Amino acid sequence: MPITLHAQKRSDTGKGASRRLRREANLVPAILFGDTSNKSPQPVTLQHKDLIKASENPAFFSAILNLDIDGNGEPVIVKDLQRHPAKRQILHVDFMRVTKIHPINVLVPIKFLNESACPAVKLGGGHISHQQTEVEITCLADDLPESISVDMMEVPVGGIVHLSDIKLPQGVKVRALRLGKDYDQAIATIMAKRGSD
Repeated sequence: MPITLHAQKRSDTGKGASRRLRREANLVPAILFGDTSNKSPQPVTLQHKDLIKASENPAFFSAILNLDIDGNGEPVIVKDLQRHPAKRQILHVDFMRVTKIHPINVLVPIKFLNESACPAVKLGGGHISHQQTEVEITCLADDLPESISVDMMEVPVGGIVHLSDIKLPQGVKVRALRLGKDYDQAIATIMAKRGSD
């Protein structure tokens, strides 16, 4: 079941208008964009409390959301979310329209499996270090996974897991790897215990 957010169109734009919305109405200004069907960017507002609650769901940033604007639902993803540096407050959100036929680029979390059970840690005393905890993927909306799993069970002490080692679901590609082998970055390593040879 996709997360649904309720929004209203807004015509009052600009920094002053955005500040008034946040201060006086407890609303969050947002923009909906995307070149599907040649639709123009649409400024909207959302209730702050609803947005805060939805953003606490781990799938919020890596799933297709249903943005209901004045009763009309649109499938979207979150492209950017600005938070206040000191308060528990969302200042602005960028939503991007998605369709079934246009590929999208999305950051999804990496789930590392069998970290405590793998022999390199359990028997070899190794220590796992994460170089990346999320990865940017390219796929169609219907193929979007909530996360990408990386199994650490067979990684030896001193072993390095790269982007190219990830077993991807069908229809999903790691965006960086399309740029060439130089972009095949490490995502995790198992380091030897200090003082061991």
